[in-house]
Amino acid sequence: MPKLPRDLSGRDLSKLLGRYGYEIVRETGSHIRLVSTHGRNEHRITIPDHQSIKVGTLDAILTDVSSYLQISKQDLLEQLFG
Repeated sequence: MPKLPRDLSGRDLSKLLGRYGYEIVRETGSHIRLVSTHGRNEHRITIPDHQSIKVGTLDAILTDVSSYLQISKQDLLEQLFG
């Protein structure tokens, strides 16, 4: 199982999540708002636009995304960083 990257930027994460239908809808200050309509409902997440996202923040974002996509977090990590 791949580990969470320690040097992933908010921009890079938003590009990776584009595979799952997430699109940038707003950028305010140092945050990026993404929306996906991949499933039956709209899903909104906000990620920090930092050079490297803190591991705990990244973990929480990926947990939220995996829940929305109804796949395990380990499968999501494998698809994104494997």
